[in-house]
Amino acid sequence: MTKLAGVEELGQPKKPSFFQRMLNGVEKAGNKLPDPVTLFALFTVLILIASAIFGVLGTSAVHPGTGETIKVVNLLNAEGIRSIVTTLVPNFTGFPPLGLVLVVMLGVGLAESTGLVTTFMKTTILNAPVKIILPTILLIAVLGNTAADAAQVVLPPIAAMIFAALGRNPIAGLVAGYATVTGAFSANLIVSMLDPLIFGFTQSSAQMIDPSYVGNPAINWYFLIASTFVIIPVAAFVTTKIVEPRLGTFQGEIEKLEKTTPEEKRGLLWAGITLAAYSALILWLVVPDNAILRDPETNGVIVSPFMTGIVPIMLFGFLLPALAYGFASGALKNDKDVAEHLTKAMSGMGGYIVLAFVAAQMIAFFGMSNLGPIIAIKGAAFLKGIGFEGLSLFLGFIVIAALINLLIASASAKWALLAPVFVPMFMLMGYDPAVTQVAYRVADSITNPITPMLAYFAILLTFAKKYDKNIGIGTLIATLLPYSIAFAIFWIILFSIWFLLGLPLGPGGGIMLP
Repeated sequence: MTKLAGVEELGQPKKPSFFQRMLNGVEKAGNKLPDPVTLFALFTVLILIASAIFGVLGTSAVHPGTGETIKVVNLLNAEGIRSIVTTLVPNFTGFPPLGLVLVVMLGVGLAESTGLVTTFMKTTILNAPVKIILPTILLIAVLGNTAADAAQVVLPPIAAMIFAALGRNPIAGLVAGYATVTGAFSANLIVSMLDPLIFGFTQSSAQMIDPSYVGNPAINWYFLIASTFVIIPVAAFVTTKIVEPRLGTFQGEIEKLEKTTPEEKRGLLWAGITLAAYSALILWLVVPDNAILRDPETNGVIVSPFMTGIVPIMLFGFLLPALAYGFASGALKNDKDVAEHLTKAMSGMGGYIVLAFVAAQMIAFFGMSNLGPIIAIKGAAFLKGIGFEGLSLFLGFIVIAALINLLIASASAKWALLAPVFVPMFMLMGYDPAVTQVAYRVADSITNPITPMLAYFAILLTFAKKYDKNIGIGTLIATLLPYSIAFAIFWIILFSIWFLLGLPLGPGGGIMLP
């Protein structure tokens, strides 16, 4: 529980600002919604009904890349019902976040259960200057995108624990970590696995106009580096000046940190030794030419078994140090203790599993209906017909793509639909594919924190209920919304400056075609 926003510590009422009233309205309206499980179930029913209505009407759109006519699939006719019945279990078991979350939480949960996380925070992070703790968390959140979706699972609960240990509201830490990981998904200091994935669609779309066009996955790298240094201070400002004051003082129970005992220090030492040895092993498997975890064909790292296997790598990165800490500190005595702690670590995931089942069906049926691609294509056609030029054209594109992101959360799925429309269209107007791609990446990022269609939103809600069992979707979205608004404002400003100055976006990528 948190104290109400707009009430000062001395009890004197303070009139909330317009922005606070807006957030309060969002929170109030959102919290009137049913339980998240019920809400996702209702969305699923609405998707099924919409598929039937638009399927009967014959609603369709032409895929701009393949020329194929995409029709709405009626999921309530005989064939659709057969599809629902036969895919219900695979939808759940094949739900990507399900395995990712449960696997990673085995390691993270054991590290928390044995006391490794608490001891580490007591001896390191909490002894650091307070001013650098939040920026450090946010920097790790941005760089964590290199690990793709895994960072969305690991970082937010750790940030919450750090905030709690500092006497700050843990929900503020939770949303700060989540908003930065998801909202800054296209900011980084290094080229991540998302870059070649997105660029593949960009290059093939550009070759529709210029068959000789050849670029590289780093065509947006300079802009992404600059974005990192914009997003971190913006996220820090939103957290300290908007989110934390609004949430107020956390009223729940927070474990007080006692002084580190000799047993804990010994455990931390062995955990550090284990982590160092494990890191050395991973480096040996990745760094040398033709290393085992490099791509066997290209010898690359960005697209490789290392990146594909980042989840199990992270699992053992938490699990092995946790085991070393547990046995060295005395928290673990034998294998039965290990099993007991692992069970305890996973016992709190039951709510998430239920929520994941319903969310998996909603997302799967939405994809099966073809409603998402058709909405994206129709939106693209609308923007094309507006007649904007120059910067206003790209700003309109960012708005449309950001709204589509509320319906289709997958960056690659959206770009597979939008790239064949906008890359050729903008090339014919003289714009480099790099600027179209970077505008899309900005749009794809800014609404990530607030879209329930992003599967990890359900995970965030599960983590939040650990600190406030009564927290609702409205409270969560109202707390995340300032990040999306701030990211949108400052990222669009950065993009506009870059566009107007004609700066290079990355190696081989500019604003205008040569």
